[in-house]
Amino acid sequence: MISYPMKLVLAVTLAGCFSLLGSITWVMAESRQQTATEHSNSLSQSKPLATTSRKEPLRLVLPPLPPGQPPGGRRYGGARRGTCPVGNPALTALVPLTEQPTSIMNVWGLTTVERPTFWFYTPYAKGSSYPADFVLLDEESNPIYRQDIVLPSEPAVISVSLPTTAPSLSVGKQYRWFFNVYCENQKQQAPIYVEGVIQRVNLKPAIAQQLQQAQPRQQVAIYASNGIWHEALTTLAQLRQNSPQDATLQQEWQDLLIFVGLSDIAAKPLLLKN
Repeated sequence: MISYPMKLVLAVTLAGCFSLLGSITWVMAESRQQTATEHSNSLSQSKPLATTSRKEPLRLVLPPLPPGQPPGGRRYGGARRGTCPVGNPALTALVPLTEQPTSIMNVWGLTTVERPTFWFYTPYAKGSSYPADFVLLDEESNPIYRQDIVLPSEPAVISVSLPTTAPSLSVGKQYRWFFNVYCENQKQQAPIYVEGVIQRVNLKPAIAQQLQQAQPRQQVAIYASNGIWHEALTTLAQLRQNSPQDATLQQEWQDLLIFVGLSDIAAKPLLLKN
């Protein structure tokens, strides 16, 4: 595994200047995944269609880790050299965290769409004037997308959606992402950051048919019961945007985050886009 200080420095270099791609690729190559096998590209079992009268709290069925080198990653951004205060809670990626017997923490999730949405909690607000960005790498550790992030007016959960101008994710391939917050405008120091892996998969036809026939609330449960984290969370967030006063949706959001170990984020404000 890559040493922690080295990863931080390289994350800064990647986000600030793609001209240093060569050295970044060398480091990131150690943590990239082997191509997932065919059974990872297509979920193998259809789950029962959920109903809106479901009384059980939302739960994510964690899919097995892809074969090859573990995804690794970093769900929480801790204290670093510089002027950034330590958030409480810290900068957090809203992604499941699985631990292997070797104590390797894996921050990763599945998606079914070409351009998914990522979710983060940032304790840093716009008034801090801290630069922030999101970076996406392909399996060969090539940077394929970068986006400057405008921090919210107050600490909150925010989203980063890949636009139509971004490359589409290919089925079966794994992509590494970074969300960086820099402690000074020149980006000369290592940022506070979170890091993880996303993999796009195909759904079995039976599950896809269930989704087509289901209402959005049912879709959330279908995605979650089949291990599709990114669409489960994004669909639920969209429902909350449409009905911000719906207490049931708020509770389902909290249930889902608590289930994956994000109880400290579950009740934090959700910044919904206009």
